[in-house]
Amino acid sequence: MLVADVSIIPIGVGESVSKFVKRAVEELKKCGLKVEVTAMSTVVEAENIERLFFAVQRAREAVFNEGAKRVYTIIRIDERRDKELSIEGKKSAVLK
Repeated sequence: MLVADVSIIPIGVGESVSKFVKRAVEELKKCGLKVEVTAMSTVVEAENIERLFFAVQRAREAVFNEGAKRVYTIIRIDERRDKELSIEGKKSAVLK
């Protein structure tokens, strides 16, 4: 299991990007990822890197299909193989 921080940013679409972010989040959820939207990015849980990249590609295409001509994507990945990772587990470890 891995936890990733994903930002898919449309460029040149005006001041508000919420409709683009909404479409990207919808696609991530359709791909079966656990998704948590934060004020600055979206955090997801994925079973493996292939599933994450597949979902991110679908989300990027959704933003292009919404009308963006340029998309900037940032992905940060935390993957452990010695124990199970989850969004909630990472948050609770910090908030103890």
